[in-house]
Amino acid sequence: MIKAKFLLLSLVFLSGFAQAQQIFSNNKYPLVDFRSPLDIVPPALAGSFGELRPNHFHSGMDYRTNQREGYPVYAIADGYISRLRVENSGFGLALYINHPNGYTSVYGHLQRFNPKIATQVKAIQYQKKSYEIDEFPNSIQIPVRKGEVIAYTGNTGSSGGPHLHFEVRDTKTEATINPQLFGFEIPDNIPPVIYSMYVYRLNKKSFNEFTPKQYFQVIGGSGNYKLNKVNTINLSGEVGFGIITTDKHNGASGTNGVYSIELELDGKTVFTSSLEKFKFENSKAINSHIDYPTFINTRKSIQKSFVDPGNPLTIYSNLINNGRIDFSDGKLHELKYIITDSKGNKSILPFNVQADSKSTINTPEQNPGTLYSYANQNEFNNGEVKVIFPKGTLYNDLNFHYKTLPKPAGNAYSAVHQIQNSLTPLHTGFEIWIKADSSLSKYKEKALIVNTGRSSQGGYFENGYVKAKPRNFGAFFIAIDTLPPTLTPINISDGKNMAGISKMSFKLRDNLSGIKSFNGFIDGKWILMEFDTKSASLWHTFDDRTTPGKHTLEVIVTDMKDNNRNYSITFYK
Repeated sequence: MIKAKFLLLSLVFLSGFAQAQQIFSNNKYPLVDFRSPLDIVPPALAGSFGELRPNHFHSGMDYRTNQREGYPVYAIADGYISRLRVENSGFGLALYINHPNGYTSVYGHLQRFNPKIATQVKAIQYQKKSYEIDEFPNSIQIPVRKGEVIAYTGNTGSSGGPHLHFEVRDTKTEATINPQLFGFEIPDNIPPVIYSMYVYRLNKKSFNEFTPKQYFQVIGGSGNYKLNKVNTINLSGEVGFGIITTDKHNGASGTNGVYSIELELDGKTVFTSSLEKFKFENSKAINSHIDYPTFINTRKSIQKSFVDPGNPLTIYSNLINNGRIDFSDGKLHELKYIITDSKGNKSILPFNVQADSKSTINTPEQNPGTLYSYANQNEFNNGEVKVIFPKGTLYNDLNFHYKTLPKPAGNAYSAVHQIQNSLTPLHTGFEIWIKADSSLSKYKEKALIVNTGRSSQGGYFENGYVKAKPRNFGAFFIAIDTLPPTLTPINISDGKNMAGISKMSFKLRDNLSGIKSFNGFIDGKWILMEFDTKSASLWHTFDDRTTPGKHTLEVIVTDMKDNNRNYSITFYK
């Protein structure tokens, strides 16, 4: 009888564990097909799937590597290298493996590839005469076996420190999926932490920076939380809620993101967000998922529990009225936040709301502008500036404002055009045409659009206007870039003997438009030069192509406005 009870309890526990691994998901993922991409034990994460990052959700798991580079990276299953990618920023050195079960694994910020892959990558780079490559081998070119060392961990690209960025994607749709749903084990018995809750007085209006909100401090721990010094909140009219919450795993884990946020009203779920998977083209909609104005002003990430009408994310379910709750019945209501991590650990925040007409807070009146619908393409044109917002750009209806500001001093060829403000998020960016001053005529090919922080938005001159596609609202004007990049040699100079030195190094920077290309030539033949954007480092590692003796070196770097910098010397090897 005791054994039967123990077996029943064991089955219940295992059932609960399986559900925790695939919480809020109707999809079934293989739990035994894959091995870990690293042999570091115990595994610890510097970043979790779906974690909130500036302008995007984190698309995978960041495995910690003890602040070191060079750990072996293993193929998680049989398959073939389906993509070879080398870029100055982003993932840096990256590999993609297609597996027979319909999923693709991704490994980013690598230090180097295994010798077989590295040889093929270098051959492609010399063939294309380009450091950056993005190649798609077929299924028979580079097969790999489960457990094969494919690369070594590094810090390349836009990485902020040594680690392995790891993803699992749906091969057909390319949607990225939470790797923990595939059985990748991360030790974790720590429930999420809830820091604070917010109430938004929506009053059936679009959410924006003028929406009144009220802060509530949260206290507690170990999965159980409550509002500090508040038993019941008096509310009336249409209301939305928001929450600040994070998660942490066992061991050396950093502060990471939660898996799901659920809000219940009187025992019924009215909002759920769960970070099971998402499409990359929708990742910027994190700015709709959070209270974007608060993030811009304070860097606090409040996750809203109501959904903007133009938000394209598919992470939401169980929505009633898009999470907007109407408190107009005069009754007492029980609400509950349930926050869950990818291992199934939960934290609960219950609170009461008394529907009360006396607690109405009116939304502040906004300056009159032009109403733009989120569901349509919108256009503004006053002859001096033209702005086009394609359909899908806005998350909410917008009370649009425009203002002309004086021309800045120095390197300005138009007035400043204030397009809305930085507190309104955009999904796809917009087109802007700014009419140029007559003084621009001899600099047409060097013209571009910058914001008032003098950050380049790109652009080109056409029919009296300079045209560009900014990704965010702000204040913009025309400037020119006539200065070539700066190239500073670090360990090489004219006439120097480089024997015994493995590589030559430079610092490469540009003042405005950004680096377009860099090419090196030894004795007139193209050589592979590598570039790291975050450190502004440019280098060439010598190989058997450079024999002992005297050589000529030429390095040519070009910015986005075709300003060139040439560096020519002789050296000895």
